[in-house]
Amino acid sequence: MGEPFAVPVTVRGYELDTQGHLNQAVYIQYAEYARWEFLRAAGISQEELLGTGVGPVALETTIRYQRELRGGDEVTVSCAFEWTGGKTFRIVQEILMLDGTPAAQITALCGLLDLRERRLVADPAQRLRVLASSPALLE
Repeated sequence: MGEPFAVPVTVRGYELDTQGHLNQAVYIQYAEYARWEFLRAAGISQEELLGTGVGPVALETTIRYQRELRGGDEVTVSCAFEWTGGKTFRIVQEILMLDGTPAAQITALCGLLDLRERRLVADPAQRLRVLASSPALLE
């Protein structure tokens, strides 16, 4: 297996809280950005996915803060899907400083929601692999 999928992000001044570090809600936004970029790299666009009648849902999210981030900090946000074989799967992500120092770890329990039935699809891994032009990225 090669390097984990990751996207670069620079912390912007308007994302800071009153203490001058990255607002807690923005960590979730960075994670979401990396997730959609991961799917796009696998060949699945947001429009295409929603067009098939399913959409990703986060059922539980945990953030472990390890180092504060401040305006101008450059980081990478990784993304790896862990398939459980059921209706849910985990997305594990790390926010790392460019020198490799961990800033945060984000773990989310997710599923694919059938937008018409309003229920989780039975095999989200298979559903995504069928749509992907690069399904190996989803392994």
